[in-house]
Amino acid sequence: MLVVPSAFQRVNREPLWHDPDSPHGKVELKKKVTLLRGISIIIGTIIGAGIFISPKGILKNSGSVGISLVVWIACGVLSLFGALSYAELGTSIKKSGGHYTYILEAFGPQMAFIRLWADIIAIRPAGLAVISLAFGQYILEPIFMPCGVPEIAIKLATSIGITSVMYLNSMSTSWTNRIQILLTFCKLLAVATIIVPGLYMLFKGETRNFENAFDVSNIKLTGLPLAFYSGMYAYSGWFYLNFVTEEVENPEKTVPLAICISMAIVTSCYVLTNVAYYTVMSAEELLASQSVAVTFAEKTMGNFSVAVPVFVALSCFGTMNGCLFAFSRMFYVASREGHLPEVLSMIHVRRHTPLAAVIILYPMTVFQLFVGDIYSLLNFMSFLRWLFIGVAVLGLIYMRYTRPDMPRPFKVPLFIPAIFSLTCFFMVFLSLYSDPVNTGIGFAISLTGIPAYYIFIVFDRRPKWLQKSLDSFNRSVQIILEVIPAEH
Repeated sequence: MLVVPSAFQRVNREPLWHDPDSPHGKVELKKKVTLLRGISIIIGTIIGAGIFISPKGILKNSGSVGISLVVWIACGVLSLFGALSYAELGTSIKKSGGHYTYILEAFGPQMAFIRLWADIIAIRPAGLAVISLAFGQYILEPIFMPCGVPEIAIKLATSIGITSVMYLNSMSTSWTNRIQILLTFCKLLAVATIIVPGLYMLFKGETRNFENAFDVSNIKLTGLPLAFYSGMYAYSGWFYLNFVTEEVENPEKTVPLAICISMAIVTSCYVLTNVAYYTVMSAEELLASQSVAVTFAEKTMGNFSVAVPVFVALSCFGTMNGCLFAFSRMFYVASREGHLPEVLSMIHVRRHTPLAAVIILYPMTVFQLFVGDIYSLLNFMSFLRWLFIGVAVLGLIYMRYTRPDMPRPFKVPLFIPAIFSLTCFFMVFLSLYSDPVNTGIGFAISLTGIPAYYIFIVFDRRPKWLQKSLDSFNRSVQIILEVIPAEH
């Protein structure tokens, strides 16, 4: 594939160091993501704070308990369709980078750069900041109970959380994955503490909240699309394993298997958790609750409810860890393709981590945390996630015809990516219809990637003094971080 040469990237550079202690004499990202680690990345990033705090968007917009459970199941199936499509993409295009890589392969560098631009200037820093704020809020809540947590304390705890996740990902891939497995087990344990007592009460005969569960008089047809929108967001995260494909052991088998197992577990957890909530709380109580899991725990476990915020904080930390591990690899691959400064595709000489790609988000995330209006930014940009995922899955269909001879170890029927891509584009249309101003601003921000592409990537006739300064800066960063180009 022809890639436009970039002013960001210089080739044939001699490394400043070599690593004599590295296996096989190579400095590279090792294949350390096993099946269990792959499952922990997917489950650990999908299950965040939402299922514990506010799983009521679906109930509010569907109008009945029964329909809300149907929507949870339907969204799980649709997300599985997307995940299976990505399993085919991940096994046929064995590069890390996720959405960026698949759009690059199918539609070329310009569209891929626009996706990357939106990610790096807004979506990823704002998304990480929001998850981190939830961590800061809930890790401090047991300490300040029954009072509220001061905002400055939340931001300080959030900063510590972000710093610790960055440090962990910078120091060791193995330990990042081990911590992710531990945190995923903590999440599943937290979910089990809700499901088990809820189902126990259900089997004892507590079914009054399920009477007239499918009462058509309460169903809101106009709200159903918004209910699906909420549900699809709850399941988002199934694509993160595709961001680290190059580090997956035996990706032809591991990627599809990890995706299928993870989606089955997450869908079961979500549906059964909501069944447990409805067993203990009426629909009105659930909609009125500020923290559904805490209300549930108070009704079923008494004082144990103080442990719920800790579980939520651990859940958020797992999501932070998994997300950072995944999208640092997207920056790494984008740098390798010439779309970001070359230093981002370099590996630490001893730790074998993409150090620069990991820490690039740190200053932007902390800046947005203390200065930016994070939630407004997310409102502007959130629909872009579904637009570009839809484009990536459309690329799967497109490459079936333009590259029919591409090896495809795992192949899905075409109706699966077709249904899923239509779902994504419907969600983009829904955003445009329900909130045209914020959606329009988001489009405008993303379209600034077009001039940025020509300024930074295509146009390489820079003044010699500027190019010399950039080269000097790049080399200084390389020396300070002790990183060198990966050996392939």
